[in-house]
Amino acid sequence: MRGEVRRRQRRRDGPQPPRLSQRDSRADEVLRVAGGIVTVRPTVVLIGPPGAGKSTVGARLAQTLGTEFVDTDALVEQTDGRTISDIFVEDGEPAFRRMEADAVARALDGAGVVALGGGAPMQPSVAELLSGHHVVFLDVSISDASGRIGFDASRPLLAVNPRATWTRLMNERRPTYESLASVRIDTAGCTPEQVVEQVHAWLGRES
Repeated sequence: MRGEVRRRQRRRDGPQPPRLSQRDSRADEVLRVAGGIVTVRPTVVLIGPPGAGKSTVGARLAQTLGTEFVDTDALVEQTDGRTISDIFVEDGEPAFRRMEADAVARALDGAGVVALGGGAPMQPSVAELLSGHHVVFLDVSISDASGRIGFDASRPLLAVNPRATWTRLMNERRPTYESLASVRIDTAGCTPEQVVEQVHAWLGRES
């Protein structure tokens, strides 16, 4: 009798929520929350260069999906108690990259939307962690990037000759961004809301 009741209950509940397409078992168990799609693993991982809008888009996308947002750069600073610029100056880039890889691993172990620092995907250990996740490459031109972030002192790798350095880093990193990404979205001339709409629409097609 209890089994029959459960079967009737399932029929009343209607069809089960859709599942995001997945490349391995880490992207499993999908729930519908506030009209959006949320997984027990990150729904979306945003990658791209400084100025692509990862933090802004990530926060707004998470709000749209009704889930949490994690910025791994902010997580490093919160954990260590220093700014990224201070970590670079006092401990050097290798030390920062170790902290960054740890922050990425922690962020990818939870639910929500995750934004990675521009250089994080260049680490083989981080690239491996991204396998099985919905990775969105937010592409951007240098003119849009400089207008958004101003290449200020908080970005240590861009402290000297920022435009030339940004261009060089982007040329070096682009193949990795493209190889890891599930989808590339050009943010040129787009507002954060428009980018969120594009990512959300892509997620809908993937469901």
